[in-house]
Amino acid sequence: MEAKAIYRYIGSSPRKMRLVIDLIRGLSVDKALEVLHFQPKHASKDAEKVLRSAVANLINKDDSVRIEPEQLYVKEVFVNEGPTAKRIQPAPQGRAYRVRKRSCHLTVVVATKN
Repeated sequence: MEAKAIYRYIGSSPRKMRLVIDLIRGLSVDKALEVLHFQPKHASKDAEKVLRSAVANLINKDDSVRIEPEQLYVKEVFVNEGPTAKRIQPAPQGRAYRVRKRSCHLTVVVATKN
């Protein structure tokens, strides 16, 4: 049994988010939450939020089956690139530099251990 949670339009670049999610891929949910909670990177807060949402989705998916959080693991986690906002920054001699503010979409899939 598995469940998925998606968080779209995160105001962090995909490259920075991938540094965090590579740490939790394949771990048990308890261990992954512990790693994310004590990770100093800002992207870990968003990743922890999505992981908790995926666990809640799985627990609420079927009320007849009792699922313990200790039985769950991170089956799949990936980041896709979101839209890029383009801004202008003043530069020397009347020029303008383009600043690309990137965003990303985070997807987390959790499943029960068999």
